[in-house]
Amino acid sequence: MSESVRKRKPRRTFDRELGVERAQRIFHEKGYDGVSVADLTAALDINPPSLYAAYGSKAGLFEHTLRRYTAEQSLPASAIFEGRDLGDAIAQLFVSAANQYSQDATCRGCLVTEGARAADPEARNIAEGFSVVMASAISEEIVKRAPDQGAELADVVITMVRGLSAAAFTGVDAERLRATAEKAGVLIKTALTATIAV
Repeated sequence: MSESVRKRKPRRTFDRELGVERAQRIFHEKGYDGVSVADLTAALDINPPSLYAAYGSKAGLFEHTLRRYTAEQSLPASAIFEGRDLGDAIAQLFVSAANQYSQDATCRGCLVTEGARAADPEARNIAEGFSVVMASAISEEIVKRAPDQGAELADVVITMVRGLSAAAFTGVDAERLRATAEKAGVLIKTALTATIAV
């Protein structure tokens, strides 16, 4: 055996899940379009060929991060709606969204919602796919409880939740965001009460 073979260092094992965790944070901090392959390889401490071997592409890695994000940080629609009347559940959903989207000063907003605004079409399509799933979970809970007006009400609620993400992403502070969410909840409950009375 040659001297060079004997001295060759063993190849370092790359932890793909840890890589996804690190990439998730940098994507959330900067947005998909603001992150370069060089940023990712530096954060993951690997070279570009290793990144492509592990995840296929930058967009492939983004898809892994969205899968991780939705598994761990999606708004728990079924838990929020369980045991509450419709107005209270929607109000709680708004507050939960405001709290989640503003809890980390450097990772603001919803990673999926903001990812769906990416300029890169592949990344945008990936994020939109996850966004549809998340929106459907909320819509299903609303339609179950208000079948006659559920679809329209769900559109209002989902638009509000996405608006809270956008507000957080652009820098609205946590206190103001929560106050906005609480006010929106009051307005929804008032509107639902008026509808029932009619």
